[in-house]
Amino acid sequence: MDAAAPRGYVRHVSARSTTSAVLDLGEVRAHTLPNGLRLRVLPERSVPTVSYYTFFQVGSRNERLGTTGISHLFEHMMFNGAAKYGPKEFDRVLESRGGNSNAYTSNDVTAYYEDFTADALPTVVDLEADRMRSLRLTAEALEQEREVVKEERRLRTENSIFGLMEEQLEALVFLAHPYRWPVIGWMEDIQRITREDCQAFFRTYYAPSNAAVYVVGDVDADETVALVERLYGDIPAGPAPAPVPQGEPLQRGERRAVVRYPAQAPALLAGWRGPAGRSPDSAALDVLQVCLASGESSRLRRRMVHELELAVSVSVSWGWRIDPGVFLAFAELSPGVSAERADAVLRDELAGIAAKGVAAAEVRRAQALLRSSVLHELATHHGVAHALGQAEALLGDWREAGRALEHYAAVTPRDVRRVAAEYLAPARRCVVVLEPEESR
Repeated sequence: MDAAAPRGYVRHVSARSTTSAVLDLGEVRAHTLPNGLRLRVLPERSVPTVSYYTFFQVGSRNERLGTTGISHLFEHMMFNGAAKYGPKEFDRVLESRGGNSNAYTSNDVTAYYEDFTADALPTVVDLEADRMRSLRLTAEALEQEREVVKEERRLRTENSIFGLMEEQLEALVFLAHPYRWPVIGWMEDIQRITREDCQAFFRTYYAPSNAAVYVVGDVDADETVALVERLYGDIPAGPAPAPVPQGEPLQRGERRAVVRYPAQAPALLAGWRGPAGRSPDSAALDVLQVCLASGESSRLRRRMVHELELAVSVSVSWGWRIDPGVFLAFAELSPGVSAERADAVLRDELAGIAAKGVAAAEVRRAQALLRSSVLHELATHHGVAHALGQAEALLGDWREAGRALEHYAAVTPRDVRRVAAEYLAPARRCVVVLEPEESR
């Protein structure tokens, strides 16, 4: 189970916006049960397989200090059995029908998915409805999963250069918003989460009124709606989740921090608070991200890795979120290179884009790479189901999954220059530097 959603640009799907549409999003059957569960079914019968996604509208942004990490911990708890299918039964039953499952937690959502052959649909719906209705929340299961999550935190954060630096950066970028704490949570909070906390969390955030199901593949829409209504219909709606605190204060200058950790060379991580995913500027920031660090001919890789040999790797990430997210630039530096020198080159490159923009050819290249990623996801039932769920969870409408290519195609060099100047301004920077220390 993943601790967080994949990084990088959001990979939506599009049907009507490509010249050779292989899928018609107009065929989506949207239905809402009386208990609030949203269902979206898209029949696509090119192969007899189905992908089944359940998105719960809860992530680290819905947490509070004292129980940070409960969303991710709960992702693990969801595989510990329920009233009908007991401990370890979920995967055993699913695999016996040729299926597989996984899940992930992000800042904004927790998602569960199954991929299987079409004849297993009734079994999958029964499995998912069972754990939404009557999940086992025992003290023993909590202690078991708590230890798993603590070890995961040690591996992915406390013993990871990027993990340590990213955790520090988010706390610089956000002073008030819940995005300031990590998805996996603070270690002390993970340790103190109680069974009662989990029970209250389950009643609120795992209720059908806070969930949406996406079924894509070789299915009949009417039969699927009837099946879901029959198996989920008696699950009661939950209380309304508490509103997420907003009111992030204005940043009035650069913020910096230093992380010391055993390493062969320094590293540099810079971040800027961007817009919410729904902003029209998100697509332009996607294009800028690709221009900067996707592929060997991208600006930062060409200059910092190949020409000046300052870094062994450079990456840029712009992840769409419900609330304003973070645009990140990360460089693993070559031995002997100072973070100050690398930072000066990064600042110079971004200032040049803000002042002069990027060439039209760079934008066309970025759009081609983004289009390729979109179409690759469009080619699978799994990718389509995920894209529908991400679009509804982050952008408020599953139909946005069919508009990504249009948004990317509309981005101009002027747009890229404008977003670089506005969002990546020096006064909006946050910087974390890794200073190597000797191993103990």
